Amino acid sequence: MKIHFKALGCRLNEAELEQWSQQFQAEGHSISQDANTADLLVFNSCAVTHEASRKSRRLINRLHRDNPQAKLVITGCHASLNPEEVADTLGVDMVVSNDQKSELPTLVMESLDLPSMPLSATEPDDIALYQRGRHRAFIKVQDGCRYRCTYCIVTLARGEEKSRGIADCVSEIRALNQQGIQEAVLTGVHVGGYGSDLGSSLYELIQAILDNTDLPRLRLASVEPWDLPDNFFELFKNPRLMPHMHLPLQSGSDTVLRRMARRCKTTEFAELVQKARQAIADFNITTDIIVGFPGETESDWQQTLKFVEDTGFGHLHIFPYSPREGTKAARLPAQVEKSIKQKRCKELATLGEAMKLEILQQSRNNTSEVLWERPSSAENGYHRFTGYTQNYLRVETHIPEKYDLEYSITPAKIVAINKEKLTLEMKVEDNYYRDKKLAPAIIPIKAIG
Repeated sequence: MKIHFKALGCRLNEAELEQWSQQFQAEGHSISQDANTADLLVFNSCAVTHEASRKSRRLINRLHRDNPQAKLVITGCHASLNPEEVADTLGVDMVVSNDQKSELPTLVMESLDLPSMPLSATEPDDIALYQRGRHRAFIKVQDGCRYRCTYCIVTLARGEEKSRGIADCVSEIRALNQQGIQEAVLTGVHVGGYGSDLGSSLYELIQAILDNTDLPRLRLASVEPWDLPDNFFELFKNPRLMPHMHLPLQSGSDTVLRRMARRCKTTEFAELVQKARQAIADFNITTDIIVGFPGETESDWQQTLKFVEDTGFGHLHIFPYSPREGTKAARLPAQVEKSIKQKRCKELATLGEAMKLEILQQSRNNTSEVLWERPSSAENGYHRFTGYTQNYLRVETHIPEKYDLEYSITPAKIVAINKEKLTLEMKVEDNYYRDKKLAPAIIPIKAIG
């Protein structure tokens, strides 16, 4: 049986797809990248915003329309918040709630009477990741959140915190590393709260992974800026833990943060950033900002702009606030007008681009280890490869078509800045080619910045 997976939204949704793909393949089924030829479609939906719910509904309809013969299974936050609506949607054969996700492959095969195949049908070494090739894998380490930010619908959809055991996480990473994975990204709803239900901690989990696997690169996805111990950034002294964290700020105004019920004031956030940069000089901090939260005044907004500029971020994820039914924030007075939110989003986007460019300029002439991903189609005898540095800066390079960088981690020197794409142009170090007895022929890149 051929299975096609689709996810919308967060990295956690993608991590769950990867887990299910491994489980289905262990039963002898195959994973298809083509939804139109699959026998089973599994869609992991999102509901973080009204727009995400709208996209989820649209994708459900499209999946059925494009392949009406396939069985269609819907899970995720949109499905968990609206189970009856989703179940009644034309073409949907089964809805799996978030609290049943860990059992999804078994539930699907039993409820839809899908055939199991001989275990010998799939060799373990041939089991590939769902969609991401062998560059990196997203590892779900926990689910749920014990806090209740007033704007967040995800905590209602995901439920209470539940952590995976350390041994289980280590075992999964070891297996993926043996398959060729170079980098793993730890993800969850509240990753910083990992182990709160097990008497453990995120610090202990990371240390165990570093001590008990040979994985070249370990990275963290989004981590709320609280519940981290004072010595947390000592972990980054190990060069296998990548110096980048996505720390959601949401607002640079303490007044707004209180209305959001956030557990981190701006002074505490600034201290956390300082600790990170003291540990690793080029530590890259990225963040989320919600624009136009109810009651956000012009004074609040100017405080946010100043705090963001003073802190300096490698990238901003900007979200205009939209009310979500079932959250406290949806009932708050002084909702901000759409035109004001649009204006503020543009201001913040301009600032974000300037900050990102400044970080790229600071990297000029540096050499960094890069994990290279799939190349573009060859043109004029050269491939264009893209990848990421240790501190998660996106880079590009050209190499002759007969050479291949995919899946490899190589040293590369920054030679130019592409101001239009906000990426770095890099040259792979000549010794990489010498070591492989290849000519060090690299297409010259004209500096843009």
